[in-house]
Amino acid sequence: MSMTNHPKAYGSAAVAIAFVAGILATLGFKDFYPDLERRYQRRRGQPYNPADSRPGSTYLAAAPLSLEDHSKSARNSRSSLPAPPIPEGIEGCIGNTPLFKIRSLSEATGCLILAKAEFLNGAGNSPKDRVALNMIKMAEEEGLLTPGQGDTIYEGTVGSTGISLATLARAKGYKAYICMPNDQSTEKSDLLTHLGATVERVTPAPITSTEHFVNLARTRAKEHTNSSGTSSKGFFADQFESGANYKAHLQTTGPEIWQQTGGHVDAFVAGAGTGGTISGVALYLKQNMGMSNELKVVLADPEGSGLYNKVKNGVMFSNTEREGTRRRQQVDTIVEGIGLNRLTENFEAGRELIDDAVKVTDIQAFKMARWLVEKDGIFVGSSSAVNCVAAVATALQMPKGSRVVTILCDSGTRHLSKFWKKVGEAGLEEGHDQDDLIELLSLK
Repeated sequence: MSMTNHPKAYGSAAVAIAFVAGILATLGFKDFYPDLERRYQRRRGQPYNPADSRPGSTYLAAAPLSLEDHSKSARNSRSSLPAPPIPEGIEGCIGNTPLFKIRSLSEATGCLILAKAEFLNGAGNSPKDRVALNMIKMAEEEGLLTPGQGDTIYEGTVGSTGISLATLARAKGYKAYICMPNDQSTEKSDLLTHLGATVERVTPAPITSTEHFVNLARTRAKEHTNSSGTSSKGFFADQFESGANYKAHLQTTGPEIWQQTGGHVDAFVAGAGTGGTISGVALYLKQNMGMSNELKVVLADPEGSGLYNKVKNGVMFSNTEREGTRRRQQVDTIVEGIGLNRLTENFEAGRELIDDAVKVTDIQAFKMARWLVEKDGIFVGSSSAVNCVAAVATALQMPKGSRVVTILCDSGTRHLSKFWKKVGEAGLEEGHDQDDLIELLSLK
């Protein structure tokens, strides 16, 4: 039967023949291309360079390819660049935290409000990293701690210092034992446990009681050292009274603020938990850098703390201490980490350099924390919110364009079960159209 009687077979054969012809034509042109190129270049009067033409058939001789290694020269050029220092361990990630403008607060006050992002310290994510590291260094220099021998660091803390100590203790070859009030956020005690610290949560008690969390930590350290069952030592860090606290900020935080502002800072605002931050920075800026007549240092103080009255009136007193009004055995506020009803050595170190104080209520702190999330995307804890309220109040009393520096101590992630829970209960996490910060905070 002929192919004409089968159109499909005829079509398939034609396609196959055309495909083969196409391949042969391509190969022929590939071999013929160099000759065409030579003729074209001769016609234009250009010398022919075989290296410039595309390679011919695999069966024809072609000039060998020359490959150059540029990676070595690139490596050499990189090695000539100055390499930044590589931090040594997690302790090398402490300090040099950014200083940035809080846009919404600056726009609301007409001043430049700058925040030192201390929650970006690399160990415990708070300014207590500086303190903890300095306390350990000084203890080692004095022979009170020896790494790798089972020595334990004891501390009484509401959380942040304990977290920094627990982190650095492991990094430097020690154990950590933390005593803290049982009314602090559970995030802190859970984190301490995960960091390998022993945590003892105790009922809040007056500082005069042996059961106060600070006094209990001191007792535990003595018991450890005096134990006949071990040759290791127990070291009581004593953040409230140790000079290593304010000196850490005198030696690092103050100089960083000076450098980052170019020496142009009109006010420094901070709360006082132990007093180390505000004293250390004030000492550096006012004494070391001679800014005593240019810089205004302002204490940010929460409800129930006596430090506000000490600065304003010279008397350590809080209204919540009056008979019939005291509801708790400690500073009467939801704010954690700042506020005291006693004077510490660290606060006393710089107290004479503090020019003013701002009292911040819990509701103002709640509103500020929510405002910072809404307007700036900044999620902070309670003490940072208090600092920001006081920074705004301070800016309103200063000439337009003044520079006000404050501290963002820690992230709001450590305050979810307490402070931020209260923010939600106050109805502040629901959508609102409030755009007047001064009215929101009830500031004049």
